Amino acid sequence: MKNKKYRDKMLTKNRLIAVFCVLLFVFSILAVRLSYIMIFKKQAYAAGAEEQWTSEVKIDARRGRILDRNGVELAVSANVYRVDFDLNSIRKQLKDEGKTPEDISPKIAEAVSMKNEDVLKKLKTTLPSGAPAGSATLVRRIEKEQADKVKALGIRGIIISPDTKRYYPNNNFAAHLIGTTNIDGKGLTGVELQYNDELSGLPGMKIAELDNHNNDLPYTISKYTPPVNGKDVTLTIDEKMQFFAEKAAEKALKDNKAKAASVLVMDPKTGEVLAMANKPDFDPNDPYKGADEFSGKTEFDKVQAMWRNRLVNDTFEPGSIFKVFTAIAAMEENLVKPTDTFTCNGSLTFGNRKIKCWKTEGHGTLTFPEIIQNSCNVGFMELGEKIGKEKLYEYIKKFGFGELSGVDLPGEARGIVKSPKNISITDLATISFGQTNTVNSVQYMAAFNAIANGGTWIQPHVMKEISHEDDTDVRVTDEKFNPKTKEVASKENTKELRQDLERVVTAGSAKGTFIEGYHIGGKTGTAQKVINGVYQPGKYISSFVGMAPVDDPKVTVMITIDEPSNNAYYAGVVTSPIAKVLFTDIFNYMDTFSSDNNSMIKKDVIIPEIRDMKLEEAKKVLKDEKIDYNIEGNGNTVKSVKPYPGYAVKEGTKINIYTEGSDPNSKAVIMPDLKGYSTESATKLLKDLGITPVFQGVGNVKEQSIPSGELVNKGTSVKLTLNSDYKD
Repeated sequence: MKNKKYRDKMLTKNRLIAVFCVLLFVFSILAVRLSYIMIFKKQAYAAGAEEQWTSEVKIDARRGRILDRNGVELAVSANVYRVDFDLNSIRKQLKDEGKTPEDISPKIAEAVSMKNEDVLKKLKTTLPSGAPAGSATLVRRIEKEQADKVKALGIRGIIISPDTKRYYPNNNFAAHLIGTTNIDGKGLTGVELQYNDELSGLPGMKIAELDNHNNDLPYTISKYTPPVNGKDVTLTIDEKMQFFAEKAAEKALKDNKAKAASVLVMDPKTGEVLAMANKPDFDPNDPYKGADEFSGKTEFDKVQAMWRNRLVNDTFEPGSIFKVFTAIAAMEENLVKPTDTFTCNGSLTFGNRKIKCWKTEGHGTLTFPEIIQNSCNVGFMELGEKIGKEKLYEYIKKFGFGELSGVDLPGEARGIVKSPKNISITDLATISFGQTNTVNSVQYMAAFNAIANGGTWIQPHVMKEISHEDDTDVRVTDEKFNPKTKEVASKENTKELRQDLERVVTAGSAKGTFIEGYHIGGKTGTAQKVINGVYQPGKYISSFVGMAPVDDPKVTVMITIDEPSNNAYYAGVVTSPIAKVLFTDIFNYMDTFSSDNNSMIKKDVIIPEIRDMKLEEAKKVLKDEKIDYNIEGNGNTVKSVKPYPGYAVKEGTKINIYTEGSDPNSKAVIMPDLKGYSTESATKLLKDLGITPVFQGVGNVKEQSIPSGELVNKGTSVKLTLNSDYKD
């Protein structure tokens, strides 16, 4: 009996131990699971819980404006609307009314012009965990009419709030420069991408806490963080200058039946881009339209080709426009003087390769300024030999070639510059006149500006300043562009080279750019295109670079025409007429509308012969020429004038008119500078001054037998040599 009780007691004890072990095992599993949830899955479950008991709506900031230098709006954010779902509130209303999402989705879809299945999908949005989401965005950037239709449905939980839509008032105007944005308002190209962070601002947020019936809790305060609007970016671009560039690029494209055409206008003293135009282009308001007209294997490739800013993203062999830098390198190293001569017989031979000049019969013997004027390849090959590959490479790098210019636009191409160890004697020859190495247009213009401004390389840029309005509507400047600079050449040599470049316009390949009364320096270049490492027959890039006025340049321009195909491709033929139109527009604008007198480009006018005219008639003649005057004496007839007729003065200059006494040099006139004049213009001018012209040759005036500024008597004959031989 005693043993039996003992066995029962032990059995009970064993059973209790077994139960305890089982319970311990179960609780251990639960503890591990709970620890896993609380530690490792804490964020996921907390986020899910918060999503279910809060209502969160993001409020986008208004994107900043893009303005031209004078405050003209180039890109703005227009007022539109967005529709968001507070899904907790919608589910509560549907439950209260005994409805399902399928009952309301068709009405919402009709109001916003969407597919019913897309709206239904938004109404049934879930979290990654599978739990119902608390909010969802249905549609953005709809017009007021659609927003009003949604509001009229009276569905609780549909939130209609202000939204912004990027709008470009001038459509394709400066499209590649300004760029475009995606559906979420983020920059994709151009300034929109480069300054996206500054333009975007910071979004706001509204968060409300809900009870288990999805109603706002009465004892909590909804959190509202207002958005911080984006800042405005003011560009260096001048809207009027941009219009001139767009017009010139369009004309270049159509007149030459070209693949593409680009125009760049800059201020050489500041590095500011005043205009940047590419044709063909696109409309940033509809940025994907027209891509089918561009080449590419895929739709993406075609769109990228359409958006590509060729002035920044593309490189090319510059051709003869590069001779400017071979020339300045030789001048800086004191390897050449204006009186040095070069003999061109049409070609030079290096090893087994004969390299021709563009004038295959040769130029004969030319001075240094004349090889620039005539763009003689042979002269520049000889100059390259004098400089040597190491020293020429040093100047190429000094002027920024082979390096990023630092222009504040996305995707700048670096270009290719051969190092001295890889430069053969043939390479040295071709590099000297603009082949082998490659450049991008902005990079080239940064270097060219150094010639124009007296020897200072200045970082090119399109941003002038970034600003915003504070809470009191006062404009605050946040940032101004501070360009990098470096000295690369002397004032004396760059001044001399600018004078040589003026000869290119008055009597060389760019004579079609000549405008009476203005001093333009320039250079043309015609380069055969390289595609996949091979020169392509019949495919060229024709270019022109110029500056004005030569004595103190205030503006520089570059025109490139890709694959001109209207029976001509030499730059002197296809780019010069475009440059003349562009410069004419620029001169008229800068003379008339420049707010700063120092930035005006005034025309040189010739003092006309007004002696022996009645005073009132003389006044009218001077007014027509835009010449001011002081009158001395009380007579009614002009007796003499100082300076003498024929002298060149700037528009608006005051001259002295004398109506009493006599002038011992009443037959004296000043010989004007006639270089670049057509035969018709030269004949008219000289006839009015009483000088007899004698022409030799055809074309424009290249040389005159009597130097300008010399005092001569009426009846004097002057021999004018004409020339129309230049194309490069």
